[in-house]
Amino acid sequence: MTSTATRAEAIAAGLAGVRQRMAEAARAAGRAPDAVRLVAVSKKMSVADIEAALAAGQRDFGENYAQELRDKQAAFAAKVTASPSALSPSPSPVWHFIGPLQSNKVKYVAGQVALLHSVDSKALLDEIDRRGRDTAVLIQVNLAGEEQKRGVSAAQLPALLDHVSTLSHARCQGLMLIPPLTATAAANRPQFAALRALRDHHAATVRPRVELAELSMGMSHDFDVAIAEGATIVRVGTAIFGERPQAPPAATVPPVKPAA
Repeated sequence: MTSTATRAEAIAAGLAGVRQRMAEAARAAGRAPDAVRLVAVSKKMSVADIEAALAAGQRDFGENYAQELRDKQAAFAAKVTASPSALSPSPSPVWHFIGPLQSNKVKYVAGQVALLHSVDSKALLDEIDRRGRDTAVLIQVNLAGEEQKRGVSAAQLPALLDHVSTLSHARCQGLMLIPPLTATAAANRPQFAALRALRDHHAATVRPRVELAELSMGMSHDFDVAIAEGATIVRVGTAIFGERPQAPPAATVPPVKPAA
């Protein structure tokens, strides 16, 4: 057995384990297992790792770094171009951007992902809108008030949702949370419950371009609890791919010059 096969099998086994845990958590909460979407966090993982997850049935992948996302998208596009006559082409990843995003990196992300999870300012929304590409976003909320983490407070959220309704290309589909690092998953339950309550409260207000259907919350150590509290998207990396390397993988294609 080659090391590549061993790595692919480990990823497939990790995915199977996560899916089982997700289904059990959903059923325990009286929810349908397909009510929760899994985003496999592939930051710093290789294209080969993503291909292994695709082969195991995973479709949604989350990246934290805009230029790494750009290079991986280019790598998959190059593969399609290289074999256009394949009878059964492999499915392409559905990309999510889940990390902090600076305004000067919006050019790599706006209109390039299925969902941008980490919007936290009017300036960022304005830059997304300026790009002129339809972009679905989530508003990142920092309920614990952690200074080292981005996200708006509960008090700041209404103004940001109001701002979305004035835009032409950005639209808000829900909220995202990264809770404090805790010793136990159960310790994050109040954070998840509070985000759900905040979503439900603001969903009662009708705003153009705002539909608060999604709750992106829960990672490898606590997604079971997040599902119990209403998560519609969980972001899981380590439980699928194992520990991440310290540096991103080398680009498999030359960097692509972004559009202006």
